[in-house]
Amino acid sequence: MQRLTTFAIATLTAVLAVLPAVSQQPPAAQQQPPAGRGGRGGQPPFQPKPEELQQVQAKTEEIEGMVKDLTSKHTDPDLVADVEVYGKAGRMLLEFPDQFTNQNGMSHSLAVLDTGIERAKQLQSGQSPWTRGPKQTHAYYSEIDGSVQPYGVTVPASYDGTKPTRLYVWLHGRQNNTTESEFLFAFPNSGPGRPPVADNGQIQVDVFGRINSAGYHWAGEADIFEAIAAMQKRFKIDDKRIVLRGFSMGGEGAWHIALHYPDRFAAAEIGAGTWSPRSSMPGLQPYQYAALRIWENMPEWALNIFNLPLAGHDGDTDTQTPTVPPPPPGTPNRGQLESSLRTRAQLEKEGFPSEGDPDFLHSKGAPGLFMISQNTGHGTSPLVRQRLDDFLKEWGDKGQASPDHVRFLTYTTRYNRDYWASLDGLEKQYERAEIDAQRSDGGAQYEIRTKNLTRLALRETEHARNIKIDGQALKVKPGPEVTLEKTGSIWKVGKNGGLAGLHKTHAMQGPIDDAFLDPFLLVRPTGTPWNEAVNQQALRSLARFDRLWARFFRGHPFIKDDKDVTEADLAKYHLVLFGDPGSNRWIAKINGKLPVHWTKETVTLGSQSFPAKESFPALIYPNPLNPFKYVVLNTGLTITDREYNGDYGMPQWGDYAIVKVKEGSEVPELNVAGLFDENWRLGK
Repeated sequence: MQRLTTFAIATLTAVLAVLPAVSQQPPAAQQQPPAGRGGRGGQPPFQPKPEELQQVQAKTEEIEGMVKDLTSKHTDPDLVADVEVYGKAGRMLLEFPDQFTNQNGMSHSLAVLDTGIERAKQLQSGQSPWTRGPKQTHAYYSEIDGSVQPYGVTVPASYDGTKPTRLYVWLHGRQNNTTESEFLFAFPNSGPGRPPVADNGQIQVDVFGRINSAGYHWAGEADIFEAIAAMQKRFKIDDKRIVLRGFSMGGEGAWHIALHYPDRFAAAEIGAGTWSPRSSMPGLQPYQYAALRIWENMPEWALNIFNLPLAGHDGDTDTQTPTVPPPPPGTPNRGQLESSLRTRAQLEKEGFPSEGDPDFLHSKGAPGLFMISQNTGHGTSPLVRQRLDDFLKEWGDKGQASPDHVRFLTYTTRYNRDYWASLDGLEKQYERAEIDAQRSDGGAQYEIRTKNLTRLALRETEHARNIKIDGQALKVKPGPEVTLEKTGSIWKVGKNGGLAGLHKTHAMQGPIDDAFLDPFLLVRPTGTPWNEAVNQQALRSLARFDRLWARFFRGHPFIKDDKDVTEADLAKYHLVLFGDPGSNRWIAKINGKLPVHWTKETVTLGSQSFPAKESFPALIYPNPLNPFKYVVLNTGLTITDREYNGDYGMPQWGDYAIVKVKEGSEVPELNVAGLFDENWRLGK
């Protein structure tokens, strides 16, 4: 599969050939430079010297050559990843040389590459000394795009590998200039910082988060769980004592991960997480408001701390990051504090009032703590740090246990699980769906109330016999799983496994942007297009997505020509197809099996028709060739360019759009967009 794009090769060639070309960028509308790129005090931007870039290239290629040799000898792939990530650090800087922001960055990159060469030589001789010591840098290969991603590990003196150890997962704040090179350079020598957390015998993993990754969304979300999985392979981790921690942008990410995955952690500590009330912005379309309820309006998900001990904390004078959009005139800017305030207010609406002192509140009936660091800006006071350490110790000592009472809500089947219950079918996506479920008598009896559900899966049901759901009594057979389905207002015991026919269900519910949370394959057309302008626009969209994903999510997507796609690819990946039925053979195979009618003359969606010479569909749908995977047409993420490096990227097009060619632009014009219904049909 393609790893280095034509864009990347052209960029590197230009940089090495002509010094002034180093600082040149594509237009701002196409590519956003990282923050801090400009010169300081009126000084011009930093420009690497050609001879230094040549050193970076030579060292990078030396590592890549040794990695190829190590791979051919079937060396442990985890150890090879620990080497390859150093070459990747150099390769990314060669592709995006404007990410050298000062001379220190260049010096650090050369030092990092030397470390990579040293590691490669050590591994060639069968040695891997970097796997020992209190500070370790490692890497893993991501399933989502195949890229190699770094992570840092802090190992306590008490760890000897003989018994499971608790794991703290740390999500860093915004670091616009922390490339792989800077991460690998800084972590081994970094001090405790942040300030230091109490030693409870934990191992800590510092997640790279692909730098900023739209605030730990998409590839950043995958990075958290892939880093945890990598730790579980290398170290003896107690799976019931994994704790999530984050601050600033990492706090934003921790809100997102904790409230969507409340059964994955023993506890969560969340500091100064941004709340961005974009839903209050005027002019958004209904499908855009709907998508905001998935990833952005996290206070609406506050009920999910019912089964997750969570401590939110903020500084009382922290206004570092204003809310977006800014508060109305006359309203105080409460900055980072806004997230905790709104989450606590939502919990009170859910029936869990706050009790205690104003700077140290707990939610009555739910394991939520909310702390304020007095006279503190974007940081944590010593008193609050002590309280947080006590919180982490308490819940880390207890560890997770499957609860007999589960309360959980969701707005999408993408995030649908809490311990032994999964909300597998919604009456309507993007509207609140919830369960309040209790089991008793050793798991024989269940009392369940639901809202906006059509399908519910229960696990740990080996002793289940009687279920009362929404007032209706059902007798069930004990077993590992029981599935309940509702038609109209009537619940019945259903068949375990997938639903017959097309239904929106877990990880198969849209919108378009949902496809990029899992492994995906971009498919480039090689045939003769029906309409050349459409094909060229699709190719521009592909090139834009490849570049932006690489620049901000730190790895090129998998890409293949349509003629090279295999049956194995259909089974493994969401297919993202570019072109039209003439140019892309896979679009031709599924044309006629999608809820859009596409001919050489017209593109028809419901009652609306558009000329095919200038219009084409961009959509997500269950792949007719493998309905357990998506097919996406003619788009990557639908977020704007600047949002790749922002706190949150808002999906622009819902499940489908008909777009129009815009000459000279990588982004087509929008004709119409919207959401399919729960059966993947065009709504009224």
